[in-house]
Amino acid sequence: MSLAMPSPRAGRAPDDLAPEFLSRLVRGGLVTLGGVIVLAGVVIAPLPGPGGIPVIAVGLIVILRNSYKAKRMFVRAHRRWPRIVHPLRRLMRKEPEIASVFWQQYLRVERFALPKRYRVGVRGRRHLKRAFSGSED
Repeated sequence: MSLAMPSPRAGRAPDDLAPEFLSRLVRGGLVTLGGVIVLAGVVIAPLPGPGGIPVIAVGLIVILRNSYKAKRMFVRAHRRWPRIVHPLRRLMRKEPEIASVFWQQYLRVERFALPKRYRVGVRGRRHLKRAFSGSED
């Protein structure tokens, strides 16, 4: 004969079931919202200007912050293509260095697309650096 007392929780449903359900519901809603934002970016993309690309990036960030499966896929992609995925990781930080990421991507595209004599990014930056670093007496 056992004298152990039954658990006070034996006849009740678990209390933490509702918060877990709500968090999964919110997480699923945010993933869906991210998908809608990505689709909106795809629709906007053919318009003149870079309008669709930043919208797609925002949608992907929302999805990555709320989907474990998407995070795993992102980590695999980062291991496979680190030069492509690393700028996205830098943009997803809490305090992203947006200007430096876009500048480095501009230089990468310029190096890929233009012959050396037509590249203005590096020469222009060096010219501006010399112009503004001169000592004023």
